[in-house]
Amino acid sequence: MKFLKLLKILKKKWNCSLSIDSGKILKKTIKNDKMLMELINFILKGLIWLKNNYLIIHGSFGSPFVNWIPWLRTELEKKNLEVYTPDFPTGVGYQNYDNWSKLLKTYVESKILNENTIIYAHSIAPVFICKFLVENKIKVKRLVFVCGFNNYLGINEEYDAVNKSMYFDNLEDIKQYCDDIVCYYSDNDPYVKYNAEKEFADTISTEQYCIHNGGHLNTESNYNEFKELLKNI
Repeated sequence: MKFLKLLKILKKKWNCSLSIDSGKILKKTIKNDKMLMELINFILKGLIWLKNNYLIIHGSFGSPFVNWIPWLRTELEKKNLEVYTPDFPTGVGYQNYDNWSKLLKTYVESKILNENTIIYAHSIAPVFICKFLVENKIKVKRLVFVCGFNNYLGINEEYDAVNKSMYFDNLEDIKQYCDDIVCYYSDNDPYVKYNAEKEFADTISTEQYCIHNGGHLNTESNYNEFKELLKNI
């Protein structure tokens, strides 16, 4: 990163380390040294960049305004945390891996999605996130997946059509880009078989929790709130 390079330049230029004494030197020279001002600006930007932020990703035919997503966003914002809830295109002909990737890449380009990002994702979103991070070689701090699955067809024709492009064969590769992966799923999901969600969790998770009678862990199964997710902040 550029601001770290500037730190090295500073040390060589002033022959000092970033200590109390060097701070006094900085204070005396800051008004007359353009390079030093640039350095400090980059340090400040760097510190902002290093702060954790949160992305919450909805599933197929969903939105940021349904299920437990609005509740979780509110809870995180109460803690003065930086939260983003992208609204991805949905529906046959609109929801596919390429279209979702285009939107998520804007978060990469703006440096919102980075190695200090914690991502919550529901339903089809977990495998989409895995595929996106692996293909783009992006590391993140933590992944919290709810009812994730891969290579699963048979819900119905519409869901199969929008989900199919999200799947990929190298799911385990996500562990190269995140070493803290938490998976939640239930034992009676009406849309995805238990074995599919269990296999997904077994393949990638560092922690996993099976919730009894949780359904698809959505509004339909009375999950407008999902307090367990607050443990993963």
